[in-house]
Amino acid sequence: MAARASTNIPPSLRAIWNSLEMTTTKAIVCHDTHANGGWKLEEVTVREPGEGELLVEMVATGVCHTDVLIGGIPGGAAPIAFYPRVLGHEGSGYVRKVGAGVTVAKEGDPVLLSFAFCNDCIVCKDGQPAHCGEFTPLNFGGPFNVFGKKEGGEADIGGVFFGQSSFANLSVVKECSVVNVKDTVTTKEDLQLFAPLGCGIQTGSGTVINAAQATEKDDIVIMGLGGVGLSAIMGAKIQGCKTIIGVDRVASRLTLAQELGATHIIDGSKLGDKSLGDAIKDLTGGNGPSITIDTTGVPALIKQGVEFTRNKGKIIQVGSPPFDFKLDLDLFSFMVTGKQFMGAVEGHSFPPVYVPKMIQWYREGRFPIDKLTKLMPLADYDKALAEMHDGTTIKPILTF
Repeated sequence: MAARASTNIPPSLRAIWNSLEMTTTKAIVCHDTHANGGWKLEEVTVREPGEGELLVEMVATGVCHTDVLIGGIPGGAAPIAFYPRVLGHEGSGYVRKVGAGVTVAKEGDPVLLSFAFCNDCIVCKDGQPAHCGEFTPLNFGGPFNVFGKKEGGEADIGGVFFGQSSFANLSVVKECSVVNVKDTVTTKEDLQLFAPLGCGIQTGSGTVINAAQATEKDDIVIMGLGGVGLSAIMGAKIQGCKTIIGVDRVASRLTLAQELGATHIIDGSKLGDKSLGDAIKDLTGGNGPSITIDTTGVPALIKQGVEFTRNKGKIIQVGSPPFDFKLDLDLFSFMVTGKQFMGAVEGHSFPPVYVPKMIQWYREGRFPIDKLTKLMPLADYDKALAEMHDGTTIKPILTF
């Protein structure tokens, strides 16, 4: 069925749009926040891939807190939230069609999906695409109409979230978001297990390995032990860090952190009269950590992390704080202590290089991501979100 031009598409692109055919697929369409009942599993149409795009048949997609941040929180979540759209950004699947100019993969290749980047700005050319100058518009912007209502065929549903919108069985994916794994992944089961490597697991472990460049001399603290934080624990173990401290309030997460390599754990709900900083200093010879990673985005924890990190230490912000939060620093004191405060996105990773490394570590038994994950049918997305929030499941993976 030929697609009709959407009113959201600029006139200059309508001729191209009208030349594309539509295919029917299932997708979780975000019409409003999840809290308001706005996520619906629907049958929609998806257009053909254009230049620099691929049509990927998903076999799985991880669920990440960023999906909830953008499409789950009451009140619209963020300035970059809009509806309707298809979210999802930890996809894996097989290439079904390729658009003009695509060289990263061919039809039938298994692929893992990660974030989008321009590959043209000075930061991308310097090998740091996770901090691309166009990161926000490319990954969060839109509407980038890809999907449409089953009846009518109009492209009025946004796609290419993080270049992929993997909450759809068939989705149009940007070439830059594709990691071809035809030489390393041979089964559908492995492709499903590896789906979250392109975001949450990459973010956590990469922050330790690529951003912090941790070594065996480091005492490291990781605040928040969800999928990102526990992946950071695994990264710290790979790097052989001297002391690895995990901080959380959920007992099951703290126990799992120990299984994954934490040398110490702190239950933030059981500190009593002791401050978090004092508890951490007690475990680091009174010095505080040389590396502090916050995955929570909680302002009070961020402020404490700046204080208890030792002189010349690194504070790395990974969790998304409230959009109106401003961090006040006593600049003279901060200067004198020689501390570094930096942000990290996607673990400072270049996915085509870093994702295969994680697969190799898993096969060597050094990166047990299977302890974080749980496969669930796509239709169980409500249950997946609930279990992710209450700690029952660290990293739900929705399967098609």
